[in-house]
Amino acid sequence: MPLDIAITGATGRMGRRLISIARESEEFNIVAALVRPGHAKLGVDAGEAVDHPSLGVVLKAELDVRPDVLIDFSTPDALSHWASVCINNRIPLFTGTTGLGQTHEAVLSEAALDIAVLHATNTSVGVAVLNRVAAEMSRLLGGDYDIEIVEQHHRHKKDAPSGTAATLARRLLDATDRSPRDLKYGRHTESERRLQSSIGIHSLRMGDVIGTHTVHFAGEGERLEISHVATNRDTFVRGALRGAAWLAGKPARRYSIEDVLGI
Repeated sequence: MPLDIAITGATGRMGRRLISIARESEEFNIVAALVRPGHAKLGVDAGEAVDHPSLGVVLKAELDVRPDVLIDFSTPDALSHWASVCINNRIPLFTGTTGLGQTHEAVLSEAALDIAVLHATNTSVGVAVLNRVAAEMSRLLGGDYDIEIVEQHHRHKKDAPSGTAATLARRLLDATDRSPRDLKYGRHTESERRLQSSIGIHSLRMGDVIGTHTVHFAGEGERLEISHVATNRDTFVRGALRGAAWLAGKPARRYSIEDVLGI
């Protein structure tokens, strides 16, 4: 029996692909497509709004059905609203929204007391493996190797560094017993030398780059690099749908994309 899903941010980059791929699958039934209040396409068929055949579901600003899971790719502030809606209606929440601050993280942790919550800064299987492998590489190489993270995205991305880079940095910090104070965001000083304990994070914003993340490990006389390159958004969409299907019916707590993948 198909899984009933609601999609927030339905006309955004991820929302459009979620609608397209979910409607092609027999595993999912889109019962709600949600956008912000005052959106220019409110009341328009969700399929037609994203340049696809009619879906039979119009864009709305509020949820008036009870799906098996809500998939959120909206904004940090909108996420707080949808988390409240999910709590009130006992709906599992899968979100890939990035750029979250401490307040938004607290909202998700509080929601997880009542419902199943999964927040993934990246829903790609390859990125999950990158996180695991890069952490292990840092342990094996030890403190003599400098670590730098470089991430690239399209010119319209609002948050920097990306949520994926931030998650990757946390994994590297944990693996090397470092603290967030060791993170260095870009370099623009004329006199400060690189500290051996630091991990650099650098953000590039250009053109239509979907997403590239590279970790550099550099020692004396050699350098290792490990990268993930996204060539289209469908890998994230399929990962999100896989995660949402896995999350449906789970007991209340916070989950990770690693839980979904079993790694």
